[in-house]
Amino acid sequence: MILVITPETAFQNEAEMINRMFGEGLDLLHIRKPLFNRKEMTDLINAIDPSFYSQLVLHTHYDLGKDYPVSRFHFREVDREQGKYRPFMDGNIISTSVHDITTYNILKEEWAYAFISPFFPSISKKGYGEGSTIMKNVRKRNNPDVKLVALGGINADNIRSVLEAGADGIALLGAVWENNQPLEVFKKCKKIIL
Repeated sequence: MILVITPETAFQNEAEMINRMFGEGLDLLHIRKPLFNRKEMTDLINAIDPSFYSQLVLHTHYDLGKDYPVSRFHFREVDREQGKYRPFMDGNIISTSVHDITTYNILKEEWAYAFISPFFPSISKKGYGEGSTIMKNVRKRNNPDVKLVALGGINADNIRSVLEAGADGIALLGAVWENNQPLEVFKKCKKIIL
């Protein structure tokens, strides 16, 4: 499973790039735009080919799931702890984020998958993830109900080691959007996973 998370801010030709990544086999796109207002979110969604709506995951503006055939919602750790996901459980697919294997291991089966980060030092958040031990702690995984998706510093050079460590999938952010050829980077990563 290969996922891409949008950059927080608008990216030149972003929707076109997203459509092309879906055309190249992107499984899911996490729309993470914490500063976008409702109109900016709808403008972005409207620019994405409707045939890919079922593969979109919203991090904010969850009510847009009523306006579009979007039934995937992601909840930050703090929102999970506060139970903000509960109104979205019926008929939807929910995911969350964790930052250690102990927290991951106690997630209940209502979560389709969880990002665990940072696997490596972050590409998009300079200095974040230095000295992370998640990669070696993944072997302590004992939760068969929730897929584990690795996030943080993942690129074409380290994908194999991530999958060998036991991740069910990978999430790309900085490797794609911090590169001047995002589509080519995505294609290279997708090819490695296949």
